[in-house]
Amino acid sequence: MSLDVSAALLERAERGSVTDEEFVACVRESLPYAWQVVSGLSADLAAGGGDFADHAVPPPSEAERGQLLRALASDAIRGGLERHFGVRLAFQNCHRVAAFALTAVQSPAYREFVSPAGQLRNQSPELRNC
Repeated sequence: MSLDVSAALLERAERGSVTDEEFVACVRESLPYAWQVVSGLSADLAAGGGDFADHAVPPPSEAERGQLLRALASDAIRGGLERHFGVRLAFQNCHRVAAFALTAVQSPAYREFVSPAGQLRNQSPELRNC
């Protein structure tokens, strides 16, 4: 299970009445490392004023790597994080994540980050099993 969902939140979800705020709070509490990475990227993006902020530091353990993978592989979680922080997330491997300003999703930097060539250039033997 990727999220630690309280009985009350699950009951509301079964009724279809979960807010984005409730969902994002569940993500924040369940996946603290992924939250830290995405919130840090969002803060860096806001402070830097550029088109994107990039994170390429390997997670400290497999547990943290799993959190990041779960957060970015789930459409619902990723979308919730993007809406909450007002960014577009891009993901290349087990730890390389970028947050792009919504106005930059058609920029050359974004297109390069999500391109097949960009993906291939970001590979190394160490990342093969991550």
